[in-house]
Amino acid sequence: MYPVTERFLAALTESHTPATEVALFRTDGRVEPLEVTGGSVTVDRGQAIRRTCTVTITDTSLIPRTPSDKLSVYGARLRISRGVQYGDGSRELAPLGVFRLDSVEGDVDEGPVTLAGKGLEAIVTDDRFTAPYRASGTAVGAVTALIQRSIPDATVVNRAVDAVIGPRTWDVEGDPWAAVQECAAAIGAEVYADPDGVFVVAELPDLLTTTPAWTVAAGDGGAYIKADRGMTSDKVFNGVLARGENTETNVAPVSALVVDDEPTSPTYWGGSFGHRPTFYTSATLTSTVAAEGAARLKLRAAKSPNSSGDLSSLPNPALEPGDVIRVVYPDGTRELHQIQSLSVPLDVGGDFPITTIAAKEDA
Repeated sequence: MYPVTERFLAALTESHTPATEVALFRTDGRVEPLEVTGGSVTVDRGQAIRRTCTVTITDTSLIPRTPSDKLSVYGARLRISRGVQYGDGSRELAPLGVFRLDSVEGDVDEGPVTLAGKGLEAIVTDDRFTAPYRASGTAVGAVTALIQRSIPDATVVNRAVDAVIGPRTWDVEGDPWAAVQECAAAIGAEVYADPDGVFVVAELPDLLTTTPAWTVAAGDGGAYIKADRGMTSDKVFNGVLARGENTETNVAPVSALVVDDEPTSPTYWGGSFGHRPTFYTSATLTSTVAAEGAARLKLRAAKSPNSSGDLSSLPNPALEPGDVIRVVYPDGTRELHQIQSLSVPLDVGGDFPITTIAAKEDA
């Protein structure tokens, strides 16, 4: 969860005035605020481009007619935040993301005007390789080089354990963002642009050991509105076979199978769940140790999606995919859930849906 004060979190479950801020970064370097009437920011760790936004404005004169107009779709960016306006006149905002402005459209006579944007990953993925591209060195070094190839001033922060990877060459027309994710996957990590527009290399937090970031509780003073709960074995795996074969290094093929070896686990490899392996192959894996490490970290995510929840609560713009939240249902039962996706409204009273990928009982 994005760092916010206890005052901020307490205000979310009380009567308060939401505050929204949308800043337009023009291609000429100027930064201007936009008066918005609505919209939303969706954040989904299951999508290559994690953040997308829609913003609604009323000023029809801002619909661009030339590439040099204020709302240019040729390089302008949006920075969106939402938070709380306190009674003393101060306010506290949590950033929701930095977005490339991709489209502006609306009724030229009556409006409204809708702006749509994508997270900064879109800049990398659209910059397709026009010549063969070779990555080598460490995983984080390769990720950083790929991102800064498209965004030279991008900041990349590593929160995973870095390691040397085998050299890997991508062909012309290849997707650089897919290359970024492949390099990160070699160390069991994922890469995404965070709410401040910083690129982060990190592992998926472990549901069993992560401290809950927020409580969604039913009853007076709680944030809970409603919830659907389910469980499925679809797309749940209890083993990962990681393989690597790198013709550029003349290293023999390597592989490692890592399985759920905890006898008390419902997905125990030797239990009634049976054997349900998934597979990962990358030329970046050039040793058995590297293959085993990648498989072990991928197994954590592979076991997760068996429980799911679709929650609706009072909006908390500081939450992020991967966060663990505590849910207290109307009957008093408690569970810990890990967030897969959420959608933050930019208008007052908008719905705040949260989808989760894993859950466990909370004592």
